[in-house]
Amino acid sequence: MDQTDTRESEPRYNPFTGQRIVPGLDDAMPASAALGLEPPRFCEHCGRRMIVQISPDGWWAKCSRHGVIASAQSERR
Repeated sequence: MDQTDTRESEPRYNPFTGQRIVPGLDDAMPASAALGLEPPRFCEHCGRRMIVQISPDGWWAKCSRHGVIASAQSERR
């Protein structure tokens, strides 16, 4: 099994609610997140709560296991 197959079978988590994403089921998203006004609060890879810093020009979020993501990276400024 190559690494691509492993990543596809790993569970994913909603970055705004922290709930596990189950294929075929609706995943509720807060209205502010849908509008791009809310930074992610949970890691998409493990579901852990992240440290989030918001500034006038963007935001960054840090997972203790998976590192930092920023609004500049995801183009959500």
